[in-house]
Amino acid sequence: MKIRKLIILIVLLTFTSLLVNGQYNIHWRKIRHEVSFGMGTTSFLGELGGANTVGTHFVKDFDFNSSRWIFQGGYSYKLAEQWAVKANVLFGRLYGSDLKTEELHRSSRNLSFRAPFVDFSATIDFSIIKERYGHRYDLRRIKGKSNLPNFYIYAGIGGTWFNPKAQYTDGEWYALQPLGTEGQGIIPTREKYSRVCLTIPVGLGLNYMIDRNFGIGFEYGVRFTLTDYIDDVSTTYVDPSIFSDPMAAYFSSGTADPDWPGVGPGQQRGQNDYNDAFMMLSLKVTYKLRPRSPGMPKF
Repeated sequence: MKIRKLIILIVLLTFTSLLVNGQYNIHWRKIRHEVSFGMGTTSFLGELGGANTVGTHFVKDFDFNSSRWIFQGGYSYKLAEQWAVKANVLFGRLYGSDLKTEELHRSSRNLSFRAPFVDFSATIDFSIIKERYGHRYDLRRIKGKSNLPNFYIYAGIGGTWFNPKAQYTDGEWYALQPLGTEGQGIIPTREKYSRVCLTIPVGLGLNYMIDRNFGIGFEYGVRFTLTDYIDDVSTTYVDPSIFSDPMAAYFSSGTADPDWPGVGPGQQRGQNDYNDAFMMLSLKVTYKLRPRSPGMPKF
């Protein structure tokens, strides 16, 4: 009798588990749509500023003092229980200053910039840990599955508009791209760069559902760009006499240490072996867009 009861209990538990999982597998199809809003910080990885060492163009070159604000918004659609496509927009500012590094070549160059930017991207998200929701209502003496956070990774493609600026002696900030600070548009072999570039976004995130609709989480990512001019620095110094605009001559080399021998025409101003990149870390709030239909499961 005991064996029979045990077998019946195992069968019932197995059937119940399959039923619950089956209901959840159906349930995710009804919460395919999700919107998110967040804010956080960005950190530029390029020629200007950075850590107290030669530029590495990745996490090792992180400089906390050069971090700036960012806002983001997104919309995602589940293709499967663990896969989703997401459209995302970022709005913020990038910043870098050689005054904030103790590396000799960078500090002697003494250039700085800030750049407002807007980034649009489309990514594919893969959930390493799938989302799981507990009961819709808090019922006493009823034990059920608790919420599990959704831990995911993502990669995709995007585009970024940026506008590098620097501060002149009058205290105002001026756009650098029209000035051609490395001889772009003046020297025949140097064309002016575009202020729109392709990006490759990669990163990871975590989202925890507070209730059936709202969640909180964070997202960390890197935008690898296909330009080396987010900070307006890439190749070599040019002779300031080629500029008819004194402001262009000033931003080309006038802020550098005049006693430093590496500032003259033809000397290295940037490092064009690597393109620029920037990191982002944001806190976000998510909201599930649920259809208004009578067939929604309550537990």
